[in-house]
Amino acid sequence: MNTRRRVRVLHLIKTVHGARWALRQVTALRHLGVEVTVALPEADRGLAPEYGRAGAKVLSADLDFTTARPWSLPAAIRRCRTLVAHVRPDIIHSHFVSTTIVARLALGRTHAVPRIFQVPGPLHLEHRIFRRLDLATSGDPDYWVGSCRWTCEAYRRLGVHADRLFLSYYGTDVRRLTSTSRDAFRCTLGIDATIPLVGMIAYTYAPKWVLAQRRGLKGHEDLIDAFQRLRLRVPTARAVIVGGPWVGAERYEGRLQRQARAICGDALRFVGKRDDVPVVYGDLDVAVHPSLSENCGGAVESLAAGCPTVASAVGGLPDVVINGETGWLVPPGDPAALSVAIEEVLADPTEGRRRARAGQRLVGRLFDIERTGREVLSIYDRILAQDVDARLAQGSEHAATAVG
Repeated sequence: MNTRRRVRVLHLIKTVHGARWALRQVTALRHLGVEVTVALPEADRGLAPEYGRAGAKVLSADLDFTTARPWSLPAAIRRCRTLVAHVRPDIIHSHFVSTTIVARLALGRTHAVPRIFQVPGPLHLEHRIFRRLDLATSGDPDYWVGSCRWTCEAYRRLGVHADRLFLSYYGTDVRRLTSTSRDAFRCTLGIDATIPLVGMIAYTYAPKWVLAQRRGLKGHEDLIDAFQRLRLRVPTARAVIVGGPWVGAERYEGRLQRQARAICGDALRFVGKRDDVPVVYGDLDVAVHPSLSENCGGAVESLAAGCPTVASAVGGLPDVVINGETGWLVPPGDPAALSVAIEEVLADPTEGRRRARAGQRLVGRLFDIERTGREVLSIYDRILAQDVDARLAQGSEHAATAVG
C-alpha cells in the first residue's frame, strides 16, 4: 500500500472569491489521493462548492485578518485552534500571509504538526515590517514554498535554511489557455485585423496606504502613459484593458479611466471582465504585464496562449519572460522603456511569435498542473520524513540524557 496517499492536509484559504490557483492545486492533490480539508470563510458561496466537487472536505472558518481590522485577530486564532483540533491533519498548508500568521499564533512555535506557507506573491517580502512578521512568528514546524525564484532567494537571504525552503509554481491547465481563435474579440470591439492591438488583462487593485503605495500594483498607470508615448510613433495603434475592479477598487478604476480618456482618447478602452481570456490573447499583437510587484502573474496565460509578451522585471515574471528568449523585460515603473518594448514587438511580429512559441513551451513544462501537483505531494513526503527524523533524533537525545 502507498502510504503517501493517506496523508491528511488542511489547506487554509482566506477567500471564496478568486485564488483559483489554490483550487487547481487542491484538485490535483485529490486526484493523487491526498485527503484534503479546505478551510474557507464560507462553505457554500463563491468557489467553495467547486472545492467540494473536487473531492475536498470544505469547512467554514474565517481565518483572515487585516491591519484595518486588528480586533478580528483573537477570534480568528480561536477558530484556528478549534479547526486544527477537529481535523487533526498531518500537514497544515496555508496560501496567504494572514492565514499563515493566524495559524502560527494559534498553535505556537513548537506545535507537532508541520506547517507550510506557500507564498503566492512577493509583496510582503518587499516591506520590512511584514517580512519581519513572517519570520518572527515562525518556529520549528514551519516550512516555506516559494512560487517563484525571487521569493526563494529572498528567504535564503533572510536566513531560512535550505531544508525548510522549496520552489513550486502554482500550476494551471496550460492546454485550456492555448488560443486557436482569431478576430473574435476584435469583432466585438470593431477593430480591424490590420490594426496593431496592445492589451493588458488584469484586475485593478487600488493602492494600499499601509504599504505606502501611490500607484496600483498591476501598473495600469504605466501602461496608460506608455501607450500615450507609443501613439506618437504608431498612431494607428489601439489598446484594451481587460479585467475590471477588484473588491473595493471601483473609485480607483474610475480614476484610471478618466486618466486614459484625457491622454489617449478613445484609442485605449476599458472593456471589463471577460471569461474568454485565451480568445482575447489570440487577437492581441502584444500582451503587457507592467506590474510593480508580482509572482509569475498573467504572463503565464499570455505565453500559454502564444501571445508576444512584454513584462516588468519584478518578482517571478523573469522566470517565464526571459528577455530575448521568450519575451521582452523592462524596468518596473518605466513607461518610456515599456513603450519602446511594445514598439519593438509591433515592428517585428516574426520575432514576437518566435519568442512567444518558446515561452509557450516553457510554461507548458513549468506550470502543468499534473506536474506541480506531484511536486507538492513530494514536498509533503519530504517534510513528513524530516519531521519523523527530527522526532527520532530528539528522542535519542532525551534517552542519552536520561542514561547520563
